[in-house]
Amino acid sequence: MTLQIQFVTLGMMSAGGLALGVLFDMYRVLAGQLKVPSWMKAVLDLLYWFIGTLIVFRLLYESNWGEVRPFIFLGLGIGIVLYFLVFSRAVIWVIRLLIRIVLAAVRIGKQLIRVFIVKPAIGLYRFLIIFLGFLLAVAIFLYKTVIQLCYPVWKLLVWLVRPIGRWIRARIPVPAWMKQMITTVAAWLQKFR
Repeated sequence: MTLQIQFVTLGMMSAGGLALGVLFDMYRVLAGQLKVPSWMKAVLDLLYWFIGTLIVFRLLYESNWGEVRPFIFLGLGIGIVLYFLVFSRAVIWVIRLLIRIVLAAVRIGKQLIRVFIVKPAIGLYRFLIIFLGFLLAVAIFLYKTVIQLCYPVWKLLVWLVRPIGRWIRARIPVPAWMKQMITTVAAWLQKFR
């Protein structure tokens, strides 16, 4: 391995250390802000180390085809120390700012959904209930009016047909079930007087 490749590898590992620091601060701030349960922290720890390992080995493979040398750990240490001394506070501030922006966007999105979708849907539902109630009231009113208007015509029709009914009753015997049905219908019609 040439000296140039060793310096490139040292620089890449320093960048990997910086990436591990950023990843750690993201993990730490997000876990604190989201109030992750304790059992989930173990899973997130494993996920952090898995992603960190992938980053380091990918950088190592790109810089010197995956050869592990002692200066690789020196580069990682330099990157991590440099990150926590210089960049950590700024990155944490940016992450918290991004969290606040995302939460504000979610709040605004909820408000927009409530104002533009939920409230109009509730208003439309209420309008339909009122409109259908109005139509039902009009239908009941018209039904009662038609019944009241037809009642005199019905009385006249019954008065006109009564002599024919007496003549038929005298000539043809009426079965008992038909008499019961006629009595029931007559009782029902008496309700509308």
